[in-house]
Amino acid sequence: MRTVLALRRYPLKSALGESLASTELEHSGLAGDRVWACVDGADGSIGSAKHPRRWGRLLEVGTSLRDDELTLHVGGAAVRAGSAAADAALTGHLGRPVRLTRTAPDDAHLHRVLPDDAGMVPEWMTGARPGDETVSPVAGVERLGRFADFGAVHLVTTGELARLGERLGGAAVAAARFRPNVVLDLPRDPEPGEDLRLGDVVLRVAMPTPRCVIPGVAHGELPANRPVLSALARHHRIEVAGLGRAACFGVYADVVEPGRLEVGQPVR
Repeated sequence: MRTVLALRRYPLKSALGESLASTELEHSGLAGDRVWACVDGADGSIGSAKHPRRWGRLLEVGTSLRDDELTLHVGGAAVRAGSAAADAALTGHLGRPVRLTRTAPDDAHLHRVLPDDAGMVPEWMTGARPGDETVSPVAGVERLGRFADFGAVHLVTTGELARLGERLGGAAVAAARFRPNVVLDLPRDPEPGEDLRLGDVVLRVAMPTPRCVIPGVAHGELPANRPVLSALARHHRIEVAGLGRAACFGVYADVVEPGRLEVGQPVR
């Protein structure tokens, strides 16, 4: 029977996530997912590990959300999000002045560095070249009211992870590299327009997920793995929603029917 294998949420954008046995799913995503962000004290941009030189060390910051209170684990210290101590700890850890916020700036934007592999640059980024730095809006702010890149829920499947591993010579690829909300035991990714029922929850697949540099950089205990990006560029470059081709892995889904998600739920 096809089931939900794992659930993860990321309370602070680009920080490490936390595994869940169960959670509520709202129309805008998992309860508590990407509801906090770092704001750069110099230019007001949103902190994103898509720019590893600026923000890569966010992927070393642990998160724990309980009763709407977020605790961050920064360099061995536990600090409460929203406090001066948390802002100071992150400023020291990241080496740049930052503050935490749950309220998006009027012009929520982020900096990214495009991967060095030509096939990783989406066709709709006209004129952009591998290694370029670009600035783009945080699309999920307007669409969902959260600091998400686009979709309410990000899904990956065991079938596609296995295929990617085969393309990397049989090496196992951790789902955590792709920062999914839900890992599904399915032989393939569902197609745009397909509906998935997970218990009482209904998801509708919106589009494939274009990838950035993050799958190839170190995450917590996962070491950097640049060959993952090369494999995505060679084997996973597909058409995305009529916009052009991009290297994709996983899918974004919208929430048709919210409800309770649990590990082990059947998927239909």
